[in-house]
Amino acid sequence: MQIIFHIEGGLGKHIMATAILKVIKKKHPNDKIHVVCAYTDVFKNNPIVDEIHENGQHGSFYQNYIKGKESDTKIYFTDPYTHSDFILEQDHLYEIWCKQWGMKYDGEQPEIYLTQSEKDYFTPFYQTEKPILVIQPNGGPQNQGFNYSWTRDIPEPTVLNIIEKFKDSHTIIHIKQKNQKVYPDVLQALDNYRSIAILLTLSDKRLLIDSFTQHLAASLGLKSTVCWITTKPEVFGYDLHDNIIANNFDLKSTFPTNLYKPFALSQDVVSCPYSNLDKIFNDNDIIKSLKS
Repeated sequence: MQIIFHIEGGLGKHIMATAILKVIKKKHPNDKIHVVCAYTDVFKNNPIVDEIHENGQHGSFYQNYIKGKESDTKIYFTDPYTHSDFILEQDHLYEIWCKQWGMKYDGEQPEIYLTQSEKDYFTPFYQTEKPILVIQPNGGPQNQGFNYSWTRDIPEPTVLNIIEKFKDSHTIIHIKQKNQKVYPDVLQALDNYRSIAILLTLSDKRLLIDSFTQHLAASLGLKSTVCWITTKPEVFGYDLHDNIIANNFDLKSTFPTNLYKPFALSQDVVSCPYSNLDKIFNDNDIIKSLKS
């Protein structure tokens, strides 16, 4: 039999999918596995995968891989984000992803495979005299129309406070997109995610949000400090990490046009239910976590 595992969504979801791939392999240990996805590099060198096909670049996929093989093919292509348990936040995404296909999740963790050639090439770019503190305070697509989303990003006052506390002891490297905030006393990392993975392995401390880097750190077994505002570690997070939860809102929050979720991952500051950005987190909790 041949197995087709189709993933849609962002980079973080693709990294999570490497754990689901392990579950699928347990159910189909002797079958050939095709992965169809947007971020093909996530599955590069993965020994479980036989063939990788990029969304929109897969050529005559039906003709080549399905036609005439229907009785010998199993397709895993259902979005767990549409599952009732996910919408109602009643279980972790890993559990839901497996449950929808009648499979059991047994603690499988994400995993990526870096080559020694990649490590040798990228490591010199991140050599510093001091230990490295990696921060990723902002996430989201480049076209969201604003560079700060209160629902997920670490607010600027907190970021500046962290920088001030650690700038003398550490080289602070900021993982960012070109259009995102620039902070003083930090270096910028605008590289592809595989080089970012190597940066994470070289770092001493990591301050992250619910974005691809927290999944990437988990795939590398790197305990990190992860800040959460409207998403939940019980749904997207890892016990490995030190998960810092935001304070309760101090303003009323309404949801007039929302269908199933109270907040989007990207919302501008106008909708923020905190009267002041420095009230979102207790900075001392973050600093304590990083120091430990």
